[in-house]
Amino acid sequence: MKIEEFQFCPKCGAALNQNAGLDTENAPGAASSVTCGACGAAFQATDIGGGALGSPAGARGNRNPLALVVVAVVATAMLYFGVHMSRRAGETQSLIMKASPAPDFTLESLDGKNLRLSDLRGKAVLLNFWATWCGPCKIETPWLVELQNQYGAQGLQVVGVAMDDSGKDDIAKFAKDMGVNYPVLLGKEAVGDEYGGVPALPESFFIGRDGKIVDKIIGLKGKGEIEDSIKKALDTQAVNAASAAATALQAQK
Repeated sequence: MKIEEFQFCPKCGAALNQNAGLDTENAPGAASSVTCGACGAAFQATDIGGGALGSPAGARGNRNPLALVVVAVVATAMLYFGVHMSRRAGETQSLIMKASPAPDFTLESLDGKNLRLSDLRGKAVLLNFWATWCGPCKIETPWLVELQNQYGAQGLQVVGVAMDDSGKDDIAKFAKDMGVNYPVLLGKEAVGDEYGGVPALPESFFIGRDGKIVDKIIGLKGKGEIEDSIKKALDTQAVNAASAAATALQAQK
């Protein structure tokens, strides 16, 4: 016989009704039985009477549909605003970094010498944060080698900052295998923090001849996009050191 009343499985609390397509089978001399389509439990039809509604399982199955809708709407709203605020924070960070002076630092290079970023003033600098374990970095590095060859004579200087825990020998081997033709520095977390924490690798900052950041790229992008940002950096004008110092002093007053 068909279960005409809206009932609940005593085991899992799933709703049992005629829309669920569950039939009870009658055998001569045997009580009616039914199998729950949700959990597969088999039981006597008399077991799914009104008493089941009072069981904990029945209570779980008899949820208020309106309450579920409200919960879903609230969860969706929280997710939307979370993503929106995260995106706004990222955009704000981008605005802060662009057109602002690149934080200066001094790091050791693979040849044991110290390189100070401000010593490159007058050049367009592509500051590339990367790591030996970074797959996208392996794709990007040959492009940087080519771009250094192509634009080096115009004043471009690519600088790589290795942001991983590999030893110096491993980093040097990676650079040699990739044919790196620009300085590779041993990165420090403090330097990464100065540049916004470096949330993803590779990450490149394009610094103009005046020492200000003109663009940045997070993650792997196309070679053409990197080249466009290099051109932005090359198009800037170098600032006389004395003039820059005077401007900085005036800004502090």
